[in-house]
Amino acid sequence: MRSIALLGSTGSIGVNTLALVRQFPDRFKIHGMVAGRNLKLLAAQVKEFAPQCVAIQNEEDVPCLRQLLGCRPVEILWGGSGAIAVATAREVDVVLAAIVGGAGLMPTLMGVRAGKEIALANKEALVMAGEILVNAAKQKGVRLLPVDSEHSAIFQCLQGNHRDEVDKLILTASGGPFLRTPLKRLENVTVEQALKHPNWKMGRKITIDSATMMNKGLEVVEARWEFDIEPERIEVVIHPQSVVHSMVRYQDGAVIAQLGVPDMRMPIAYALAFPHRLKGNWKALEVTRQNELNFMPVEKKRYPALNLAYEALREGGTMPTVLNAANEIAVAAFLERRIGFRDIHRVIDKTMQRHPRKHAITLDEILAVDRWARETASTLLQ
Repeated sequence: MRSIALLGSTGSIGVNTLALVRQFPDRFKIHGMVAGRNLKLLAAQVKEFAPQCVAIQNEEDVPCLRQLLGCRPVEILWGGSGAIAVATAREVDVVLAAIVGGAGLMPTLMGVRAGKEIALANKEALVMAGEILVNAAKQKGVRLLPVDSEHSAIFQCLQGNHRDEVDKLILTASGGPFLRTPLKRLENVTVEQALKHPNWKMGRKITIDSATMMNKGLEVVEARWEFDIEPERIEVVIHPQSVVHSMVRYQDGAVIAQLGVPDMRMPIAYALAFPHRLKGNWKALEVTRQNELNFMPVEKKRYPALNLAYEALREGGTMPTVLNAANEIAVAAFLERRIGFRDIHRVIDKTMQRHPRKHAITLDEILAVDRWARETASTLLQ
């Protein structure tokens, strides 16, 4: 029985994780949950899974959550300190880190420092502080198990092979809703159009990141740290069907791919049960029904955000932190209809241009750069 601290319980990854716990009650239990402001859903989750503690975003929401829970005996915490307390609780075996954005960094890192195994769905933690997070995991001897479907695929393709024989990692991308939209029309796309992902059901922020392909850019940075590989050996290709989740090419030219239906329960289950595989109630891939699997290069003019991610990774230091922070501000502004879709990458680019190259040694330095980038991007919006 593995005890889980679920960071981001009301989001897409969190809901899918709880579906697995529901299906495998003899293998997993929820010790603690962290959520934002979806109090009704959180209350329903607490009533079903009976965690010992929960943490929410704001202290002022505690009375409302307590009223929704009635006499349920659960400890209610709040804010960043509350999330850290849930992640580092003595009873926790594994932290499933699924808080969206930079807010997930501190509880994830503190979980590592507490010696917890990490099932990592929060790519921003590695984007912001990859070197610090990876070094902390090595020092504590804990595993960072990928939950993102692409990184889970690469992780699976590496099993049983020698890492020093890897030639290239190949991340696949669906291309999002605007793969074939004329470039001139991208200036005028609406929020509703950008939120219509062709294959996956995800949260609003991640869905917009998929439309700009910043999501894939962040995954490139994540892969660099997760698999200790140079940026020039990480390739992104368009694969509209989202059946091949990613591939590894070895030095002899052989390419090993991981295929599956687009269902996040599969990589979540692999991370939580590793090295075992669970027989879940999701659909299995029927290969005879796959009439075609297409792959094509990324059109740079269509997806400038991906270029910015590679640029930030090559620049190194704190530039990936700036990339991530500016993207969060710009995406939020787009979702609030304050800027256009193509303004997202422009805000990120201008913020990066204003940031001098700097190698952060401490977490405090990274957090300071994160604040600077958010303030700068917010200023540019005005």
